[in-house]
Amino acid sequence: MSASKSTAQPSLWEAVKFNEQGLVPAVIQDAATGRVLTLCYMNREALERSLAERKVYVFRRSRNRLMLKGETSGHVQRIKRVSVDCEGKSLLIEIAQRVACCHAGYFSCYYRRRMPSGSLRVVDRKMFDPESVYKAR
Repeated sequence: MSASKSTAQPSLWEAVKFNEQGLVPAVIQDAATGRVLTLCYMNREALERSLAERKVYVFRRSRNRLMLKGETSGHVQRIKRVSVDCEGKSLLIEIAQRVACCHAGYFSCYYRRRMPSGSLRVVDRKMFDPESVYKAR
């Protein structure tokens, strides 16, 4: 079959394989820069709401609840594209990030890099002060 002919592909819901806890990992990537911002988990409801509203919802395992990314800080993530890996075991969600993703104040949760010595070094600048943003928590 030539590459120009299309074949029927499964729907997103047929392709995604949620684990035993009903979750699928989702890599969140900034669409403008290509930077990976975080890894989170989604249950079916989080994915449904994310697709319907074009904003990222996640299932917070530590709080056992659904959460809109940026609901406290206002740094909401607007969805541009959603991709599924070859086995349906993870998602890649490309987003437009408002201010920053990380609750520690950095654009990406991956703001520390391993140095040759084995130590970690902060390699990004803070985008906001977490204490002032989350003081009402």
